[in-house]
Amino acid sequence: MKIRQNVRHWASKKALTMPVVGQKTNDWLVNLHTRVFLDKAAEGRTEERRGHLDDFFDATMDTYVAALEAGFPEAEAREITHIQANFDFYNHGWTEMMEFPADELVDHYERYRDFFERYGITIDDPLGGFRPPEGVANAPSTPEKLDDPEHPHAEGGFADDVYVETDDGEIVVGGTEEPENVTVDRAPGVDPDDVEEVEGAES
Repeated sequence: MKIRQNVRHWASKKALTMPVVGQKTNDWLVNLHTRVFLDKAAEGRTEERRGHLDDFFDATMDTYVAALEAGFPEAEAREITHIQANFDFYNHGWTEMMEFPADELVDHYERYRDFFERYGITIDDPLGGFRPPEGVANAPSTPEKLDDPEHPHAEGGFADDVYVETDDGEIVVGGTEEPENVTVDRAPGVDPDDVEEVEGAES
């Protein structure tokens, strides 16, 4: 699929694996993703989906870290979490929120089959082993939209790899190289005082 990648993504990668700042970045990213996808939801459906999306995206942060630890590049680790979200949107009939067409679901699953199988992730069970013990908040489905799905926000034709769009508008297959000297304070939700607190605890 097609995603973006910039220095804030690289800083977030560092932050999410650190104490203190990791939770702040986690919470900021959950709020961001919920807000972005609710903006794509059908009119009148936003509030009933908010709790579900908050819980779901919080769980995918664990998927992201696990994918990084498994050796996936940053872009692929993040793409995995977006694929999980699109599985979930499809299962609920929230086709207007999907980032790629429904007929590409299997193609995206197959690219990461080994990772998905390791954690019990399927199209029908997008979180698999990352589902929190307390579960995820329920939200009403719109299954009637699956009969003739419309995807106003989807971009098809990118199912064979991860296509990264840089800040310059360049498309890089597989993602960009991690910049040198990326500082954690560039991560969203983090301020210099947070970084000093972590460094003080580690010294």
